[in-house]
Amino acid sequence: MHINNIKNKQIMELALKDNEYLIKVPVKESFLEKYHKFHFTLEERETGHILPISATETEKQNEFRVFKLFLPFNDYENTFLENDIWNVYLVREDEDGYQKRSRIASNYDDIRFSTIVVPEKELMFYPFRTKKGKLSFRMNDYFTYGMFDEVALTENDLIFSGYFNFPPYYKTDDYEIKDISLIVTDNTSEEEYIIPLERFERHDLQDKYEGNDNLVHCGIKGEFDIPATLSLDQKHYFKFHLEITYLKDSEMFSMRSSRVRVDHTSIQLPEKKVINYHNQKAKLLVKSTKYSKYLSFQMSYYNFKRELKKSVKNKWVKTRRSDKLLQAYKLAFFLLGKLPVKKNTIMFESFLGKQFSDSPRAIYEYLIENYPEYQMYWSADRRHTKFFEDKNVNYVRRFSIRWLILMSRAEFWVSNSRLPLWIPKPKHTTYLQTWHGTPLKRLAVDMDEVHMPGTNSVKYKRNFVKATSRWDYLVSPNAYSTEIFKRAFQFQGEMVESGYPRNDFLINDNNEQTIRSIKERIDLPTDKKVILYAPTWRDNQFYGKGKYRFQLEMDLAKMQKHLGDDYIILLRMHYLVAEQLDVDDFQGFVFDVSFHEDIRELYLISDMLITDYSSVFFDYANLKRPMLFFVYDIEEYRDNLRGFYFDFEAKAPGPLVQTTDEILDVIQEIDQNGFKPSETTQNFYKRFCYLEDGQASERVAKDVFVD
Repeated sequence: MHINNIKNKQIMELALKDNEYLIKVPVKESFLEKYHKFHFTLEERETGHILPISATETEKQNEFRVFKLFLPFNDYENTFLENDIWNVYLVREDEDGYQKRSRIASNYDDIRFSTIVVPEKELMFYPFRTKKGKLSFRMNDYFTYGMFDEVALTENDLIFSGYFNFPPYYKTDDYEIKDISLIVTDNTSEEEYIIPLERFERHDLQDKYEGNDNLVHCGIKGEFDIPATLSLDQKHYFKFHLEITYLKDSEMFSMRSSRVRVDHTSIQLPEKKVINYHNQKAKLLVKSTKYSKYLSFQMSYYNFKRELKKSVKNKWVKTRRSDKLLQAYKLAFFLLGKLPVKKNTIMFESFLGKQFSDSPRAIYEYLIENYPEYQMYWSADRRHTKFFEDKNVNYVRRFSIRWLILMSRAEFWVSNSRLPLWIPKPKHTTYLQTWHGTPLKRLAVDMDEVHMPGTNSVKYKRNFVKATSRWDYLVSPNAYSTEIFKRAFQFQGEMVESGYPRNDFLINDNNEQTIRSIKERIDLPTDKKVILYAPTWRDNQFYGKGKYRFQLEMDLAKMQKHLGDDYIILLRMHYLVAEQLDVDDFQGFVFDVSFHEDIRELYLISDMLITDYSSVFFDYANLKRPMLFFVYDIEEYRDNLRGFYFDFEAKAPGPLVQTTDEILDVIQEIDQNGFKPSETTQNFYKRFCYLEDGQASERVAKDVFVD
């Protein structure tokens, strides 16, 4: 298998020859240069058992050193048989013997077809891509799977061809395939459509999946005729599975695959068609699912007005995002910025216009109460205007014409995250940046390596510094943060070391009446204790630029079983991944509050915080309530992603846990013996919370706005 785009630690090629895996891995020279030595290993996921992988450097490509890894299955067969999943690591070691371990990444191609079969055990060993995009190997029971690399949509049916893998058939004479069919299911009923498949030879697969030459016999093709009895009152979603019937020891068996995938490197999807179905217009759509690349076939009633509206909207969005329009917008912003300033006008923005929250909100509320002469507006993302309407806040849709005029002539900007670089800051505008957290993870220039889509380390840091150069004031919650902000942001403006304005609420409104009213307003039980789970986002878990993913590792079913009588759990996910959350199975126990307008209210009503590396714990610490840290991936996060500014494992203001059982043990201990802050926790308060007295908003306002 060959991968065209070279990425650091992502496999370029995976081949199987004579039961030995040959893996090509590129590694950036800069990733290795600070280390005394390095090597590759396999590590069993559950036991931690480690096996060495021999490697040789084969070539150099620009900034990459390319290594060939050799993994001989026969040498380790007995060990593999006793274990389940093996992860592949690059281990770097400095002169002091300190090691950093980095997972090797895979890709979307279905590398599982490079399979080794152990017939006497009815097991198969194969490589696969994990949900987090990493390369792993697994010893598993026999199963079958399929891939389509040709799909065509006609007036009446879906024509397809591809290939399948039924590993035992190709390595032993004990199995004989008698039949292979495609099973098609419809979401509107329990009916299954059985489509017979024709088999044919696929000689091209010998090159694509080296070492599995018998795949030449596993080509499949067929067609799915659109059923004649469907109702267009509902939208139909068809899913596809393979089912193999085989003979073993004179007995017939059948095995069904998971959903059939499509080879997105060879198929151009989606494909659409409008047909006449029972004298009605029907829309057919064949595509691959967004993340797993399963084949999906949809059929629905065709509504011309709806489709036209959708088409116009898509074209407008495309036009709105075009480079030409952006340049015109940028020029208009620049020219309007030459007009006289609108004195006492302030534009506020929080988290890219998605929230009415955080320190900008606290400053806004202080100014409303004490300096009503200011004209204040909020920049609101068009998808999130409800937050502002509900609060009767004067808002302007982000990037609208009115927003353009107000932003270009405002005397002040207040934001807690970076504004787009294309926005020129007029000379008459004072830009107050409040930022959005006390730094635990390395920031900006201090980051060794950037793991974000659509950028690289050099570009990311250059753009960050360009953005910070426009900041006139920067809010800092303490001396620790001031030092880091100045260096990491290369900030040259005026630092306002005031405490965080957003935390004034935690000091001034921490009373039973406020807590109860918040619970009642968001419809939470008032007779149960509240656990807030607020994890950070992982920079390297993404599907594409601006599209991140998050795997919830907490066992909510077990939590409900042990805590459901006395507790509820609030899930507050980072806004970049919150839309993927589904907790319908835990109604009454788990509440998704990811889009609650301001996390400060969630802090106040929570009896305990569970987090990981999110800066939320610096704010929550002001309440002096229990905190624990669910850090199931601490080795990878600490060593490979962002790194920490201080010894988090030694100085965190609460216990570090890695499993759901450990979480339950800590909660049980607190329930039985009460919460007693340790010396480490008390020292944490003194270092990070000493400025939080409920007056930070006033200090910032007097430094920046009030003459």
